[in-house]
Amino acid sequence: MRPALEATGLGVRYRRSWALRDCSLAVPAGRVAALVGPNGAGKTTLMHAAVGLLRPARGSVRVAGEAAFVAQDKPLYDGFTVAETLAFGRRMNTRWDGDAAADRLARLGIPLDRKAGGLSGGQRAQVAITLALARRPDLLVLDEPLANLDPLARHDVMRAIMAEVAERELTVLLSSHVVSDLEETCDWLVVLNDGRLQVSGDIEDLLAGHLVLTGPADTPSPAGVSVVGESRTGRQAGLLVRGGPVPDPRWRARRASLEELVMGYLRSPASAALPGLAGVGA
Repeated sequence: MRPALEATGLGVRYRRSWALRDCSLAVPAGRVAALVGPNGAGKTTLMHAAVGLLRPARGSVRVAGEAAFVAQDKPLYDGFTVAETLAFGRRMNTRWDGDAAADRLARLGIPLDRKAGGLSGGQRAQVAITLALARRPDLLVLDEPLANLDPLARHDVMRAIMAEVAERELTVLLSSHVVSDLEETCDWLVVLNDGRLQVSGDIEDLLAGHLVLTGPADTPSPAGVSVVGESRTGRQAGLLVRGGPVPDPRWRARRASLEELVMGYLRSPASAALPGLAGVGA
């Protein structure tokens, strides 16, 4: 698999603070990658570096082909109609598919004569994504595309993104605070925490390699596994572990959910699951 996005030793600094430190990752082409982390983790910084909006202080980041970016606030000129917005996009981009953009908006029922300022939040998101897709990118980068949308609009936006992925080979990197929005759509996971990369890999492989263990609070941690995080309250203990199986019968084991995996790592900043760049053919 060739990487669509590859960062090596990436470091980005704002004055005296490092927003990203020694970040090395690769996202394979054709994947829908979830970028997850708390506020201030460096998600937007990584996206800006990937699409060339800022220059890293250290290391490098490379995109195979063209990248298109949609910011969290989905910036549109409120006084422009949708048709005028498309015309502006055509003038600003040499690689532009106006017919596909118009067809997409027609399928979504978004009128071309409506001013951008009069669109709903979901419609604004769809127009912004349409503008990005009309550039025919190889990598689509979306910063919180579902922010401030109602549940129906969130579903519609994600369904539309997945339709584009299915139609052609498109790699997507999207950030979100809501893990449940990502479970049915994303197949690659990137977790950032305090400017450092914690997790990067195929979601199914990551879930298959982790277990949630529950048992009596005084039970020692089992041998043969790596403990990502643990909690011991009252009479019960809970552990997120990497590896297995667990031979100790005092522990009940089950497969971790995506949310349990993400939260387990975010609560344990010293833990990491990084298969390395070679895992994606870099």
